[in-house]
Amino acid sequence: MKVKDLIESRKEVYSIPVDMTVHDAARYLREKGVRAVGICDAAGKLVGCISQSDISDKVAAENKCPGWMRVTEIMSTELVLASPETPLDDCLRMMEEHGIFHLLVLDEKSRYRGMISVADLLRVIATDHKDRADMLESYIFPQR
Repeated sequence: MKVKDLIESRKEVYSIPVDMTVHDAARYLREKGVRAVGICDAAGKLVGCISQSDISDKVAAENKCPGWMRVTEIMSTELVLASPETPLDDCLRMMEEHGIFHLLVLDEKSRYRGMISVADLLRVIATDHKDRADMLESYIFPQR
């Protein structure tokens, strides 16, 4: 299974503009029910990402004002990227190697296509294991 199998059914790609305040970004994350989001410039090019932990660690824990700060002040810019053709096993390896919980997805034309999370990958793995267990059970205990 590849990244495209996870993201092709999604109706919306969540992103925010570079000039957004941290406060508005936090509200956007809450409204969309996501933990991280890509940050795009005016041309739509991905330039960074921000997560709930960025807001917590770099703003709240430092007692800074999220209403005055721009996301560019705290966004991550050393991005770990996947393509729609990246196998999910490779994604899990990249996340583990970099100690991250989200991968940003860029297509062959470097357009931002969204993110996949470790939760997305765990759902796929759990479903795959259940399917295998069901198959083995039907083999071992055939219905008569």
